[in-house]
Amino acid sequence: MENNDTGSSEIRPIPRISIQAFCETDKVQGSIQSFLEDRRLVRAHVKNHMGGIRAAIEFYENAPTPNVVIVETALEGEALFEHLNNLANVCDVDTRVIVIGSRNDVELYRKLIKFGVSEYIVAPLNTMDLIHTIGEMFTAPDAEPLGRSIAFLSTKGGSGSSTLAQNVAWSISEIFDNEVVLADFDLAGGTVGLNFNQDPAQTIADCLFSDQKIDETFLDRILSKCTDHLHLLTAPASLERTYDLKVEAADQLIETAQASVPYFVADLPCQWTPWVEHIVTSADEVVICATPDLAGLRNAKNYYDNLIQKRQTDTKPRLVLNQLGRSKETEIKPAAFEEALEAKLDLVIPFEPALFGTAMNNGLMVGESNPKAPVVNDFKSLAALVTGRVEVSALEKKGLKLPFLDMLTRPKKAS
Repeated sequence: MENNDTGSSEIRPIPRISIQAFCETDKVQGSIQSFLEDRRLVRAHVKNHMGGIRAAIEFYENAPTPNVVIVETALEGEALFEHLNNLANVCDVDTRVIVIGSRNDVELYRKLIKFGVSEYIVAPLNTMDLIHTIGEMFTAPDAEPLGRSIAFLSTKGGSGSSTLAQNVAWSISEIFDNEVVLADFDLAGGTVGLNFNQDPAQTIADCLFSDQKIDETFLDRILSKCTDHLHLLTAPASLERTYDLKVEAADQLIETAQASVPYFVADLPCQWTPWVEHIVTSADEVVICATPDLAGLRNAKNYYDNLIQKRQTDTKPRLVLNQLGRSKETEIKPAAFEEALEAKLDLVIPFEPALFGTAMNNGLMVGESNPKAPVVNDFKSLAALVTGRVEVSALEKKGLKLPFLDMLTRPKKAS
């Protein structure tokens, strides 16, 4: 609670998170400005507002919440907790909240922590203390991983899993203003670089087959920045060599990415190898993409049943039926697909070759090429589903509004 001057040389850089501050006084705003200009914030996205907790409540009624919200307030007693409860009602469940106040009161600190606030700091604000506080939330040895891993798996070649992964990754970065790493694990024929019109000098292969240890610094050098919030690990897409990927290399890459970015999306090849099996078994979310034909149904059932057994304490795989209407006379209808799998489809995407082909040929996502296309909302819905966040539009915020206390009481995912 009190300001303790932490040695700046011992403080690690803040990971790729989004931070927004709402200040009431010019002095605290000045400290926040110094904070966001510090070299340790080079990966993070920080915005500085005035208006305090009241402005934050109004702002998040129509905007996505970042990873960390900092609010300065002079409120006390019931008024303080009433406003914090209102803020909780417009915040996503994973958002961390730091309160800056003027009272150096141990009892107040305990009440705020019990309420679900991540930290209470007494003004005047020390920049290094704030960096240390936020860093500890995400980089401390006992901290839960910052990032969520989302794996996209195809039931057969041509099912559109890569296109789905790419459009959903782009949607996550756009609607939630959060950092996303999209990794193309189809080393010989991946399309991430092609479809985003990116041709970086280094690819995911340089990371996976390097003699160097994969850490955040090394990952920074390999990542290709696509947009403000989307970073790519493209595939070499070359047949000059064969790629015998080891489970340990894939694991190290994903663990490093999860420690430094909120969302890691794995675009996996259509093959069942030990390392592919390991990625989909250990991912936070798995999306199975199938086409409405016999091979798509058979393989989807094999994958789904297999993963249900291996991920008994995790979220069930998401099921997407793609290219519906491509062969209307012979295709398997969604209801029959669900009956055979004994599971509900999370998304059905129609066959629209002109829409997707135009976007691909221009190196764009569908949401960039044709923002009003109905499938764009499908991608947004799936993005909200696999991130566990509410979907946000310019006019309203939809979905559950959970108080900070729920973050403390909900069960943790079994290891």
